[in-house]
Amino acid sequence: MSHLDPGSEMPYPKLQANLDIVKQRLNRPLTLSEKVLYSHLSDPSNQEIVRGESHYLKLHLDRVVMQDATAQMAMLQFISSGLPRVTVPSTIHCDHLIQAQIDGPKDLQRAIEISKEVYNFPATAGAKYGVGFWKPGSGIIHQIILENYAFPGH
Repeated sequence: MSHLDPGSEMPYPKLQANLDIVKQRLNRPLTLSEKVLYSHLSDPSNQEIVRGESHYLKLHLDRVVMQDATAQMAMLQFISSGLPRVTVPSTIHCDHLIQAQIDGPKDLQRAIEISKEVYNFPATAGAKYGVGFWKPGSGIIHQIILENYAFPGH
């Protein structure tokens, strides 16, 4: 899925099989969001999937991706669970705290200086619990996700 978790491949055959079941059940075109969500259903044959009515979806996630502004709370919650490591490939991407003010390199350096403690916690917690850390300047999270997560042929 990414260079941060070698050997972890996207389960495209399983995703496609789930999606085929849901397409047959709903018998209507699906939005991209529906394709992404429904392909990850735990039980695509029996899960309630009524648009606008179903309140919960039981999903099997392939990856957890967090951005720097909210990853701190997510990591604190994970740490409080008492688990020794994450079981799903997970990454923290530091791009939301970089403000465009002067130019790219200067803005990046400013963010690193101002948010040093903010970046230090997810970096060290991630290292301890098996969460990849994309430091400031590594890329924009939305581009990273789209480049690594696609539905071929859809």
